[in-house]
Amino acid sequence: MANVKELKARIEGVQETRKITNAMYLVASTKLRHAREALDRTRPYFDAMRQEVERVFRTGQSAKSRYFYAPDGGVHKHGVRGILVITADKGLAGAYNLNAIRKAEALLEERPDSRLFVVGEYGRRHFRMRHRPYETEFRYTAQDPTFNRARQICTELLDLYDKKELNEIVVVYTEMKSSLSTETMVQHLLPMSREPFMNADEPAEDEGQFEFLPSFDTVLAAVMRSYISGFLYSALVDSFCSEQNSRVTAMDAAGRNAEELLADLSLQLNRERQSAITQEITEISAGAMAQRRSHRKEASP
Repeated sequence: MANVKELKARIEGVQETRKITNAMYLVASTKLRHAREALDRTRPYFDAMRQEVERVFRTGQSAKSRYFYAPDGGVHKHGVRGILVITADKGLAGAYNLNAIRKAEALLEERPDSRLFVVGEYGRRHFRMRHRPYETEFRYTAQDPTFNRARQICTELLDLYDKKELNEIVVVYTEMKSSLSTETMVQHLLPMSREPFMNADEPAEDEGQFEFLPSFDTVLAAVMRSYISGFLYSALVDSFCSEQNSRVTAMDAAGRNAEELLADLSLQLNRERQSAITQEITEISAGAMAQRRSHRKEASP
C-alpha cells in the first residue's frame, strides 16, 4: 500500500497529465473544425472534376488512355505497384495510424516489390524501425494539407507512372464517415476502371458533342491530372479530419480516465490519512493509559 507522500506525488502527476490531455483536446477540436470546413469546400470541386471526366468519356468511351484499363475491361495486375500511405506526424490519435499502417503492410505482403510512398512522420518512423524500404526523398507533412501539396504529390507519382517505373498506384487513407466513425480506405488510383465513368447519366439534349484540341488524349491527360490532384487533396484533407477526430476522441477518453484515477487516488489518500490519524490517536491513548498506570503504582503503598 502506498503511503501518503507517494499518493500525493501520483495525484500531482495525474493532474499534470490531465492538463496536457485537456489542452490537446482543445487544440484538436479547433483543428477538426477548420479541417471539416476545408473538406466541405473540397468535395464539390472533386465532384465537378469527376463530372468533367464523365463528359469526356461520353464522347470517346473506346479511346485508349494510359490512365485507364483497356476498353475490353481487362485488368492486368503486373509490374511495380506504388503504395501511397497517408499517416499523421505524431501519435496520441487512437488507432488512426495503426489502421493505415496495417492496410499498407497487407498490400506489401501481396506485392513485396512495391514502392512505398509515405506521408506523415509517424508512418516513416514506423517503416524505418521495421526496416521496410520506402522512398526517403518523398517527405511530406500531414499537417494542414493544401491543394499545392496535393499537386506536388500528384506530379511526382504521375512522372514515375508515365516513365513506367510504376505500373499501378494505390492510395491508403482514412475517410471520415461521420463525427463518430472513420474508415481506412484502400483506393486503386491508377490505372482506373472505365465502368464508373461510362455508366454515368446520359447527357442532356442540348449538351452536344465535343471537339478536342489538339487531341482527345491530350485533353483527357490534362483533365485526369486535375482529377487525380483533386482526389489526393480530398484524401489528405479527409485523413487530416480523421486524425483530429481520433485525437479528440482519444484525449476525451484520457480525460475521463484521469478523472476516475484521481477519484480512486483521492479515496486512497483519505483512507491513508484517516488510518494515520487513527494510529496517532491510538498511540496517544496508549501512552496516556501507560502514564496513569505508572502514577497508580507510585501512589499505591
